[in-house]
Amino acid sequence: MIEINPDSLTPAYDQIRTQIETIAASGVLPPGHPLPSIRQLAADLGLAPGTVARAYRELEAAGVVITRTGRGTSIATTAPRLSERERRARLVTAARDYVTLIQRLGIAQDQALAAVRDLF
Repeated sequence: MIEINPDSLTPAYDQIRTQIETIAASGVLPPGHPLPSIRQLAADLGLAPGTVARAYRELEAAGVVITRTGRGTSIATTAPRLSERERRARLVTAARDYVTLIQRLGIAQDQALAAVRDLF
């Protein structure tokens, strides 16, 4: 469920953190749902374990996840919901990353917008 955009100006750990926050806040993963281990997620994403560990630490500090020795990391039972302001900020960040990628690929604006509409 987590994808890293290597072309993004946002660091990989922050991309992980943001995506897990969004997943938890939206209820896609319910409270108590286990997350992959640091090593597993790092291997899946092709990242250093320290990158994933930093994301998990920040998520735990924010109350989004809980880590228990021997049990791993899971979505906290009281994961915070995103404010409208935070949702808007994340939308703008995602849109900026998309536009950057589209420009690098040389795709016309009407084609890019049509692709987004098709996905909805």
